[in-house]
Amino acid sequence: MVVPVEGMMTTTKTRMGAQAEVSPSGAGEPAILDGVIVIGAGAAGLAAAHALVTAGMTTQILEREQRLAEPWHRRHDNLHLNTHRDLSRLPGASYPAGTPAFPHRGAVIRHLNEFAEMHRLPVAFGVEVDEIAFRGDHWLLRTSEGLKAARHVVIATGRDRQPFIPTWKGMEDFSGPIIHSADFGKASDYAGKKVLVVGAGNSGFDALNHLSRVETGQIWLSARNGPSLLPKRIGKIAVHRISPLMARLPARLADVAMAATQRLVFGDLTKYGLPPAPSGGASRLGSDYTAIAADDGAVKAIKAGRIIVVPQPREFKRDGVVLDNGQSIAPDIVIAATGYRTGLETMLGKLGVLDAKGVPLFNGAASDPKLPGLWFTGMRPSIRGCFSNAIIQGAAIARKIAGNKR
Repeated sequence: MVVPVEGMMTTTKTRMGAQAEVSPSGAGEPAILDGVIVIGAGAAGLAAAHALVTAGMTTQILEREQRLAEPWHRRHDNLHLNTHRDLSRLPGASYPAGTPAFPHRGAVIRHLNEFAEMHRLPVAFGVEVDEIAFRGDHWLLRTSEGLKAARHVVIATGRDRQPFIPTWKGMEDFSGPIIHSADFGKASDYAGKKVLVVGAGNSGFDALNHLSRVETGQIWLSARNGPSLLPKRIGKIAVHRISPLMARLPARLADVAMAATQRLVFGDLTKYGLPPAPSGGASRLGSDYTAIAADDGAVKAIKAGRIIVVPQPREFKRDGVVLDNGQSIAPDIVIAATGYRTGLETMLGKLGVLDAKGVPLFNGAASDPKLPGLWFTGMRPSIRGCFSNAIIQGAAIARKIAGNKR
């Protein structure tokens, strides 16, 4: 990592062999890193940093946690990727022999650490970035370690940084626990329990897939919209392995292909109460950033009546939940599979680069000409999955930055 000397031009040889030029900034500001600060050391941040270093860019990574893959450490024990291991690895790293086709979170944690160590990526842990501001030719970052400045900033803090639970009427009176799907825990914890899962997206079906393997009480699925749903496997074929081909298709054709596959494999799920999806799976990835759900047992449980599809919650009572159609149910536990928020409002709220839900208005190699040097990666779901998409976006950002320096 470069250690600048205030008010002087400094050139230091980095571990990766790139030249690190640090120029003086304005009065009261730190020296400007003539390179890139990457905020976030998840898959997207690490992939971007690797691409930037490979392109000769001086790069620093700021990570607010004290170790890599902290969100994966915190997620539930049953969590596996919905993406195939061959499409879920970062450049130069691989999963060890015997890793399941859909790796467990523990394998993902090891993979991220091995990738960072292999490429000796310069991660500074425990550094929280509170706010960033544009200074005309550089970016100023207010962090827990003081001010930092750089020509370019890549935001890679993730689209699922903060679990989101809506404020339902009366929820504080409900006698049972209301948890987010991120805190699912062990499937065995739900044995004998009646469970309401709110949300029929990717997280909702992940929870239902695990619950379908446990002897629970009645399970309800509250679905506002029907999902774009694909099986994890058709026979012995992992469906995600064809995602690179699907990603090359125009969105409308990909929508048709996914809808046809869903109907062919599962039949008409509206007969079991699931509402129709408002639009195709590929189109929703781009319009409202809704990820494609994966079935691994939930549909069979729906058809068997173990999981009953119901409307949205209207109100919580002490001993139950009143649904939009007036029906009352009495779950022991409620799982809110209601999505995530980026949590970027404090850091970026003054820049006008976020939509109403806090999602950046541009991503990958796209940028705002009024705010040169600001980049985002990993802020959209992808047919390919987050790892493959991280590599593509990181490389695209590196090419843009390297091209601008020529």
